[in-house]
Amino acid sequence: MTIRVLAGLASIGAGLLIASSAAIAYSGQEMEKDAKVSMQQASAIALKARPGTITDRELEKEGGGSGLRYSFDVKSHGTTYEVGVDAVTGKVLENDLEGKNPD
Repeated sequence: MTIRVLAGLASIGAGLLIASSAAIAYSGQEMEKDAKVSMQQASAIALKARPGTITDRELEKEGGGSGLRYSFDVKSHGTTYEVGVDAVTGKVLENDLEGKNPD
């Protein structure tokens, strides 16, 4: 019976972790009201352009596109890439190796 209780608690904890991951704060979150693309949508676009694992994310004002972009660090095959997604159009603006001085 103890094993079943522990398994049930672990399952509940994992479910809460997954449910809360979409609500995790990120740099620039206060600008999301100006975005037409949500962080969740932009994350999916970034991972389609560069399959891997997102290790960092932010919303920032930066030249190019609409001037408002989501910036993702995506680790793929041991290498980190920066993928930028326009927060208004959803267009991929950048998909390159992360520079020596990451943001």
